[in-house]
Amino acid sequence: QVQLVESGGGLVQAGGSLRLSCAASGRTFSRYTMAWFRQAPGKERESVAAINWSGGWVYYADPVKGRFTISRDNAKNTVYLQMNSLKPEDTAVYYCAAEPGRRTSDKSEYDDWGQGTQVTVSS
Repeated sequence: QVQLVESGGGLVQAGGSLRLSCAASGRTFSRYTMAWFRQAPGKERESVAAINWSGGWVYYADPVKGRFTISRDNAKNTVYLQMNSLKPEDTAVYYCAAEPGRRTSDKSEYDDWGQGTQVTVSS
């Protein structure tokens, strides 16, 4: 099991940038596939990006391709989400999640979740 704590959310104007961080506890962090999901009010939680243990596999949802970048630092037990060119439709609570090894963007495959961090993009 991995404990996850997100940070870096906030209020930003459209076109701006934010970097989210997710700090993980546990000695086996480097074995996990890590992912970011988001949930807007009244909508289902959706995948945003995912990265495998080595960074050799990454996934991006179509709405964020070319604007968001997922990365990880296994020495710091941290995964990041750099968000550029933000749009009002990116407004959501962003969650970090961990899966022990499988390359997947399916939220049902993830067992460990953080509490989420709010991202609000004003127009």
